[in-house]
Amino acid sequence: MKGFLTIGTGLLVLSCLGSCGEDPPANGDEFTVKVYAPVDVPKTNPVPTWVHYMPWFETKETSANGQWGMHWTMSTMNPDLVDEDGKREIASWFYPLIGPYASRDPDVLEYHLLLMKYSGIDGVLIDWYGSSDRNDYESIRTNSEALINALDEVGLDFAIVYEDRTITAAVADEPDFDRIAGAQDDMLYMEQYYFSEPSYITVNEKPLLLVFGPEEFHEPDEWAEILSVLLPEPCFVVLNGKSNQTSPSSSGEYIWVDNSSLDTKYAGMNAFDVFIGGAYPGFKDFYQEGGWGTGMGWEIDHKNGETMQATLQKAETASVDFLQLITWNDFGEGTMIEPTLEFEYTMLEHVQQFTGVAYQKPELEKIYDLQVLRKELSGQQKEQKMLDQAFYYFVSLQTDKAVHLIDSLKAVR
Repeated sequence: MKGFLTIGTGLLVLSCLGSCGEDPPANGDEFTVKVYAPVDVPKTNPVPTWVHYMPWFETKETSANGQWGMHWTMSTMNPDLVDEDGKREIASWFYPLIGPYASRDPDVLEYHLLLMKYSGIDGVLIDWYGSSDRNDYESIRTNSEALINALDEVGLDFAIVYEDRTITAAVADEPDFDRIAGAQDDMLYMEQYYFSEPSYITVNEKPLLLVFGPEEFHEPDEWAEILSVLLPEPCFVVLNGKSNQTSPSSSGEYIWVDNSSLDTKYAGMNAFDVFIGGAYPGFKDFYQEGGWGTGMGWEIDHKNGETMQATLQKAETASVDFLQLITWNDFGEGTMIEPTLEFEYTMLEHVQQFTGVAYQKPELEKIYDLQVLRKELSGQQKEQKMLDQAFYYFVSLQTDKAVHLIDSLKAVR
């Protein structure tokens, strides 16, 4: 698991020519990239702010069967159908600004992580489907690990949100499947490959582990046995209202988006050692239209960013110790805060205001330009090296230099 993900072309020269304050030389077709370590973004709001991340998207180029991944298609949509505006048909009411993508695409990861960094987001909470290769779980794990390997160069952290429903799927396939042993295998995998990473999030000096639910294990004794294989024990946090199924093995609860009152959730936060607040932009699922059941039956109006702003304000009023943004990219439920055609950068601008960074929409737009140039100039060696340099300028907060390089490439492309 150790090692960096190659960004862009991977044609990086790890050298520092002359003074470390000088720009790298560009002579003819040559360009030497100077690598810079990431610098933390100054924030006036000290609350650790993490974003829930879905690593399950596939394109025809990355999927095992050569088809678009099911989270873009569900059962009824075909992204090969393109309208007169260039939009592909996807299973969502909303459309990513960069179009449908593959979660392991290094250019997409670069784009996502830089946007997070310049919004004051400290890390990602990765929705993780376990260590088995059942269904699309191997692909989700591969994508998760591509994301994890990209984090260090940007300077962001991560933790795992475990989907114990994967054990439900295992039992459906194999009625004699050992449920506890299967979950323990997942714990041991996380301990071996994730918890030891320097970028793994800790709370009270313990690795942070969330469970989405629980959905499969509802008895405290089950969780005590599952978690007994871990040393040290994690800071185990469960969905709001579920701790009676996990206590005393769990340390607290986290908020999720639903149609109940946020005020009621925050009213009970002091009952827990650890409580993670939640903020979201709205909710509008595509499940019925996508042929995945009847849908949730309720929605939360996005109000063009007002819901995002209001839920961030509630978290601030409650003086939360930690905040989860729900979500980066769940397009199927319409909770995405990454830039979309419908909302552009609005959601991230509200996050910037909450975290108290000095950056605003113009920096986010330049990161988008970097992503566009990655694709437009694919295969052009010198230009990709210049984009690599822009990336290292961004992560080291030499933003003006990054913008200069990007604008110079835009002018001649």
